[in-house]
This record gives sequence, structure tokens and C-alpha cells, in this order.
Amino acid sequence: MRTGTSERPVLDLAEFLLAHFGSLEALSRAPVGELARIKGIGQAKAIGLKAAFALAARLARTEAESRAVDTPEDVSRLLGEEMRLLDYESVRVICLNTKHKVLAVEEITRGTLNESLFHPREAFRPALARQAHAVILVHNHPSGSTMPSDADIQVTQRMKQAGELLQIELLDHVILGAPGAGDEKNFFSFKNEGLL
Repeated sequence: MRTGTSERPVLDLAEFLLAHFGSLEALSRAPVGELARIKGIGQAKAIGLKAAFALAARLARTEAESRAVDTPEDVSRLLGEEMRLLDYESVRVICLNTKHKVLAVEEITRGTLNESLFHPREAFRPALARQAHAVILVHNHPSGSTMPSDADIQVTQRMKQAGELLQIELLDHVILGAPGAGDEKNFFSFKNEGLL
């Protein structure tokens, strides 16, 4: 933010923003217009804040892409920071080679606050194009909850069946939520929970 106002130095302004939004995560999700209305922020600082959060998410993703993706923790490192900034549901497919290194990450659909509809063919299209050995399906719940819906469970089963036909293994389906309190996980893994 570089500077504050005559009434509020920059550090006080930063503390105010954190208190006003309740957390760094909530601040990162705030729209530019809402940030710009706060005295001492304005349009330019609001855009700068959003850009800083986006760069941090990209950095986290770049570091995670260099490693094999085998666990839901790996998925969270790869996409968690970026997808937790979203205020809509996004479904992505991670395409992996035989060593589970990332070939590509593609958004296959964008939904509303609590729902995103897609067909397995849309998820496997990027995998086929890149001759992927395996895929991981990932989506976020903007509400923060990681509990799967009935639709999430059904689409996972359809994805598993389609993958078996195409000989592209569905390694996992991971739902990303908000960071939890204490030792609560911020993801749900269908594989870890025995649903895949």
C-alpha cells in the first residue's frame, strides 16, 4: 500500500483492513470496488492489493508444479492459494505424466457460488490432448466447507468410469475449502475418504 492517510498511517490502515475483513483470506477475496471505497485505499491501491494476492497465488502454484503431485496436500499446494481467492465454484483438471508431474492444469467449468455442472468428457478432453497418464479433479467450495455434495459424489463415480474406459486413471477428486481452525484440513480427498 506504500502510504496511509494523514489520520491513519500505513500500518494502522493495514491493521484496519485485516480487522474490517476478518482475515487475510477474506481480504484477498474482496472485490476491487469494495476495497476502493475504503478511505486511504482508492482504486490504484485496491488494484495493487489484488495484483499482490494474485502474484502470491501464482508463485505458490509455480513452486508446486515442479514436484510430483501424489497427495491431496500436493494438490492444495498447487492450487489452494489461487482457488481460495475465488468467489465462484471452479472445476479444474490436473493432467499428469507417468511420474505424476504436471502437464497442465485447466479450468473445465465455472459455476455459481455453490454449484458447477460439467460432463466427464469436458474433464478428459485436456488429458487426451496432452496424452496424460492420469488426472486429478479439483474444485473449490467458496463457502469454505469441504464436505462433498451428492452431485460431487456422483460426478466422481462417472469420472472414474470414464477414466477406466479411456485408460486414464482418476487419481483423486479434491475439494478445496477455506483454511480451517486448529488442525482441521482445508481439503477433502475422495481417495483418502474411500470414495474413489
